[in-house]
Amino acid sequence: MKKIALYIVIGLLPFSHVQAVDTEQLTQTSRAAVEALGGELKSTLQKSMKADGPVESISLCHKVAIPISNNVSDSQGLKISRTSLKYRNKNNKPDAWEESVLQKFEQRKASGEAADKIDFGEVSEVNGQKVFRYMKAIPTGDVCLKCHGGNIAEPVAAKLSTLYPDDMATGFNKGDIRGAFTVIQTINY
Repeated sequence: MKKIALYIVIGLLPFSHVQAVDTEQLTQTSRAAVEALGGELKSTLQKSMKADGPVESISLCHKVAIPISNNVSDSQGLKISRTSLKYRNKNNKPDAWEESVLQKFEQRKASGEAADKIDFGEVSEVNGQKVFRYMKAIPTGDVCLKCHGGNIAEPVAAKLSTLYPDDMATGFNKGDIRGAFTVIQTINY
């Protein structure tokens, strides 16, 4: 029995340099980035909605959402953006991994889980690089319905049609999963 244990230990020696990935720390870092991006986007949109109304807010969101995402990505040292099964901006179209996770989010919500509590992260590979991928569902709130609901006012619908001719991001109800924040962190050994 001692010989078997010795052989196992010797057999594992070539792998002893591999460090364990701290997925809990990576999850916490991802959640902090989501909070930073979500907070900044929400604050910017709320101020614009209050000052200028939904039509002008669509233009503002169109101009600043990606730059805000890029700033948070740079400041946090990771890549963060938004995606959805029903995306508005073609640049936010989910990749295969994101689409799979979004479909699982929908299943979890259908099973009774609250949309604002749904998230998922795992170690994965992107372009041959080991990364940690994380997604956090974005629930549809009251303010979202002005531009993403099923009964959108005509001036808002016209502006959306102008800026996003292939828009799929409408018809949501309060509490639906509007989309998700998506984070990629490179894992360095």
